[in-house]
Amino acid sequence: MAVNREAPGRVQLPEVADTENFGRELAATLRAGDLVILDGPLGAGKTALARGIGAGLGVVGRITSPTFVIARAHRAGGPGRPGMVHVDAYRLGGAEGDGMAILDELDALDLDTDLTDSVVVVEWGAGVAERLAGDHLLVSLTREPESDIRVAQWRWSR
Repeated sequence: MAVNREAPGRVQLPEVADTENFGRELAATLRAGDLVILDGPLGAGKTALARGIGAGLGVVGRITSPTFVIARAHRAGGPGRPGMVHVDAYRLGGAEGDGMAILDELDALDLDTDLTDSVVVVEWGAGVAERLAGDHLLVSLTREPESDIRVAQWRWSR
């Protein structure tokens, strides 16, 4: 599969390893300042994809779900390489998921300052995280009915 910044795409991901490998391919197109929004239901593969992106970027530290800490910063793995900030917006905004409360909490995380030297990856961020940057990559993950095959669709918004 050819991933580039100009064309949207779609790929089937039958195994977790396929999702992680897709993340590595995406990482090859990313640079410091990029915002990646991962959207999809529970179990769709968002954290596996974030793990692959982190591996592709070569960041330091194990990539796990930041659900209970909201955001985790991973240092760059070498000179000239970006770090990665991994955010889970699932718990933002309280139990009701109030849109304004979510925006306030995102602002409090100060993620826009991280956009200069890191790639920011936001799980559950569709509909709220787009305001962090003019350009962003939206990756929507779904599971095909009657199977465990995941499908990723992506597009850059400018």
